Amino acid sequence: TPCGTKEMDHMSPRLRAFLSEPIGEKDVCWVDGISHELAINLVTKGINKAYILLGQFLLMHKNEAEFQRWLICCCGATECEAQQSSNCLKEWCACFL
Repeated sequence: TPCGTKEMDHMSPRLRAFLSEPIGEKDVCWVDGISHELAINLVTKGINKAYILLGQFLLMHKNEAEFQRWLICCCGATECEAQQSSNCLKEWCACFL
């Protein structure tokens, strides 16, 4: 995997799985922190793929606080979901960008 195993030790299995390979065409529900309900809200907004959600994160200049506010206010995420998913995308960027 692109990430070293030392950093991977503290991660949830879902986050580890997401970071183990490029995003490709994965559905948005693959992103750690995205619940079934939040995925439905995102798909309704046209964000059906993980790479589209990553694009939004990148458009916000990888600003986790801004991304989390957007997820909570515009997409109905909980604070926990917003933190988990922004961390997931941040970690993915650290591995692949």
